[in-house]
Amino acid sequence: MALIQCHFFSEVLGLSTTMTVILPQQTTTQIGMKGEASSGRHKTLYLLHGLSDDDSIWLRRTSIERYAAPYGLAVVMPQVHRSFYTDMHSGGKYWTFLTEELPQLARSFFPLSDRREDNFVAGLSMGGYGAFKWALRKPEMFAAAASLSGALDMANQLKQPFDPNLRPMFEQIFGPELNIAGTEHDLLWLLEQTGHADAPKPKLYQCCGTSDFLYQDNLNFTEVCRKTNYDLTVVYDEGEHEWGYWDRHIQRVLEWLPLERA
Repeated sequence: MALIQCHFFSEVLGLSTTMTVILPQQTTTQIGMKGEASSGRHKTLYLLHGLSDDDSIWLRRTSIERYAAPYGLAVVMPQVHRSFYTDMHSGGKYWTFLTEELPQLARSFFPLSDRREDNFVAGLSMGGYGAFKWALRKPEMFAAAASLSGALDMANQLKQPFDPNLRPMFEQIFGPELNIAGTEHDLLWLLEQTGHADAPKPKLYQCCGTSDFLYQDNLNFTEVCRKTNYDLTVVYDEGEHEWGYWDRHIQRVLEWLPLERA
């Protein structure tokens, strides 16, 4: 696989930013790993980082390059800082950047497929929230979406943040009232609004450790999602909010995605 640290200018954000990209490469002589690649435009996983991370973190904390290689899958990892993948109340328009500008730029730079059946999104913690928000609000873009230990009930979290010191940050993102229930930022509300609509629905994969501080939020999401027409796969097993858990489960996500080894 080819690893690209891509520095570029975002018109939406008005600043230079980065994305880390892994592209498939057909190889036969690598020791310990065989690379696969299709002859056309690559199937793509947009892989989102968490609150304390950046676009390099999946590469540094897991073996995502090695895991993706047998599938001939491109992986695009954007940088969104601590934005919760949102057009911030006081700050950058990271939702617009993520969902509109980023895919267009990535496909202009690299040979990535724009077909819905070839595109997937996943993320951990804050990135799990971002992945599901992207899939629920833009279902025409993705065949499947996955959340690993995601912050999936932010309307509830904002009432009593898991870390009180984060309140000023949340106010900057969502506004001083911190009331997102029943809005496009509320994943449970999005489920209720879209769950029975006659429209494409990406497959959803949700996992969370039973010792994770976001475990109850994940249970809340599961309860609402089970009442809809979404195809949801749920895995609750022992684990905490840490990289050993996410390294194991990103491998399961890749196995679950509706794609075959190249």
